Amino acid sequence: MPDPAPLLRALFDRAVAVADPMRSLAAALPPRPAGRVVVVGAGKASARMAEAVEAAWGPCEGLVITRYGYARPCRGIEIVEAAHPVPDEAGARATARMLALFQGLGEGDFVLALISGGASALLVAPCAGVTLAEKQAVSAALLDCGAPIDRMNTLRKHLSRVKGGQLAAAAFPARMLALLISDVPGDDPAFIGSGPTVGDSSSAEDARAVLSRWQVEVPPSVTKALARPTGVIPPRDPRLSRAETVIYAAPSQSLAAAADLARAEGCEAEILGDALEGEAREVAALMAQTALIRQKALRPGDRPLVLLSGGELTVTRRGDGIGGTNAEFCLALALALNGAPGIHALACDTDGVDGAAEVAGALIGPDTIRDRAEAEAALARNDSHGYFARGNAQVVTGPTLTNVNDFRALLILPR
Repeated sequence: MPDPAPLLRALFDRAVAVADPMRSLAAALPPRPAGRVVVVGAGKASARMAEAVEAAWGPCEGLVITRYGYARPCRGIEIVEAAHPVPDEAGARATARMLALFQGLGEGDFVLALISGGASALLVAPCAGVTLAEKQAVSAALLDCGAPIDRMNTLRKHLSRVKGGQLAAAAFPARMLALLISDVPGDDPAFIGSGPTVGDSSSAEDARAVLSRWQVEVPPSVTKALARPTGVIPPRDPRLSRAETVIYAAPSQSLAAAADLARAEGCEAEILGDALEGEAREVAALMAQTALIRQKALRPGDRPLVLLSGGELTVTRRGDGIGGTNAEFCLALALALNGAPGIHALACDTDGVDGAAEVAGALIGPDTIRDRAEAEAALARNDSHGYFARGNAQVVTGPTLTNVNDFRALLILPR
């Protein structure tokens, strides 16, 4: 039988390594174009992506915005750090400077855009009439309401001057190639970083529906902005005619690599899907049922089974604790399994940050819940990170420099 914790951590590390831009980006790069080349980007992986571009092309002109602590050394591309998940002034200033790089570009010039998860907060230029402080308030409210990422990004697009194709439109008539790392269920480029390089057919009415459905309170200026014509670029707009968007790394590739490693370690491996969504504690209850049913079907001597999944779960904030979707999933899963022997699990965000803590996620096993009342109280107040910190069950990676969404692995041993 494999040692559960090291195996689960090895599976996660393999998933992250496969999505490292230094390993994966070069194959998606064309030969360096002649003439002026400008590299821009935003996201938790963008600095690493820029580093990979310069490893292939040499020093380049440009600017990318990444999360604090995620910078990488580049020879020509400027790296700016800013706040995530709630934007800050550093991100706003850097976005303005990025847009200024596009001034004077012509048909013979080339823009390479590097977009990864986190760009929605890091690439910040509020629409007319909305201040940065008001945009920050909306971002904080969205994070607490439990809305799926695609709905959150719909609203963000209509409150921005760069999202929803507007970054690509600003670079026109230069040619643009956008390389993306997907961190959204379904790998729709329109929702990766709120789609700064691709057109969008949503309307301001769709954005208002998000506010209504999840009861998000916003300043009056936001209500007024959503009553005006939107700046989001329609998919067939001529300003997007010279922009190409390519997803070169996605959660499915990382899950497949983890499955291969699990099989090499003597386990059966099954991928449940790379686009699972839903409330973390509700998905955890379903996963617990699945694990118990699958374990019951195993016979002595059968190979252990690893169930892998990705996607992006949500948490509706009910308490004042410190938590994240992956840690909350793990805590709810441990409670639902109720000490069932032979079932272990890991859930982590591949960017190394789960919710409100510099922690990737957590590991659980049959002994995770030692005091059920304490665990239930922690879940009730969304304090999953606090609970796992006390139990020394957190997974801490530091910046992984990539982002292919959540990673979950359940190891089921025969009883």
